[in-house]
Amino acid sequence: MRKLIIVFVIFMGFMDNIMAQNPDYLFMIENACKAPSGHNTQPWLFKIRESEIDIYPDLSKELPIVDPSHRELFVSLGCATENLCIAAQEKGYQTEVKVIKDSFIRVLLTKDKKKQFESSLFSQIAVRQTNRSVYDGKEIPKDSINLLKATSIDPSISIYFYKRGTVDYEKIANMVYAGNSLQMNNEAFKSELTKWMRYNKKHQNNTRDGLSYATFGAPNVPLFLAKFIMSKAINTKTQNKGDRKKIASASHFVLFTTKNNTVEQWVALGRTLEQILLRSTQMGIANAYFNQPNEENDITKEMVKQLQISNEYPTILIRLGYGKKMPYSLRRDYRSCIFSEE
Repeated sequence: MRKLIIVFVIFMGFMDNIMAQNPDYLFMIENACKAPSGHNTQPWLFKIRESEIDIYPDLSKELPIVDPSHRELFVSLGCATENLCIAAQEKGYQTEVKVIKDSFIRVLLTKDKKKQFESSLFSQIAVRQTNRSVYDGKEIPKDSINLLKATSIDPSISIYFYKRGTVDYEKIANMVYAGNSLQMNNEAFKSELTKWMRYNKKHQNNTRDGLSYATFGAPNVPLFLAKFIMSKAINTKTQNKGDRKKIASASHFVLFTTKNNTVEQWVALGRTLEQILLRSTQMGIANAYFNQPNEENDITKEMVKQLQISNEYPTILIRLGYGKKMPYSLRRDYRSCIFSEE
């Protein structure tokens, strides 16, 4: 009992210390934590300083099999950075982003009491979601695609849109299926995947991270039954059968590439990706990831060749379309992602 009391006192002191921080900074971090991440691992940690917020990778949430170089992890940190900057603008701050020694991100914050910044995307942060459902098959109008294409991007990033029914769309679809074949026959990959599966409501509520059963449209059933059902579903045939329906129901693939495959460019790509995701959400367009071709080196090389994008590194692949809202992935308390003062 005494040890329990000591732990509680330490925890309450830690929480009091966090809540004593600048409330504007806490607001920014809370919104940053709503960014997407691989397997919904939420792999970020924040350090609050006097006029800046540092964003570090939380390597206890890494995915060493599917993301051994931490490329997708840093893309996620870039998404979180963009959310933080948009939230900062909402509070009247100017921001400057720097990648420090390829290891963490520093966001410099300057308050301008005379000037207020407004972003139409701020309200989309809370409602953006990765929608893994089968879409309704409707085509996204060209005007809407052009609005997405008009998004400002870093010179090191390229974005390619591929419409359903085109030759390139089918090429990408086949590479997704090939990626599934490799990954679903890799026991280490499947082990890592199942580690982050959240099988029912109690399980997801206990962790508040990972791949929730609800986001896949699965029923809330006892843990032993959910695990049994899922074990039978994680295979190439089932995965490809489901993905064929999802790909046939989507309107476009969108491929994000970098020029040099560096940490700084991964972060920049993440910021651009989040802009596209938020703008899509604003336009009522659903999205979900199909990163399999980017995660398997041999298929990535084939993608570069077939899509004629030499000297670029395919990094993130998403599908766009129209679909009904799905349940949201839960998030851990943002305060648990903040470093305490040294």
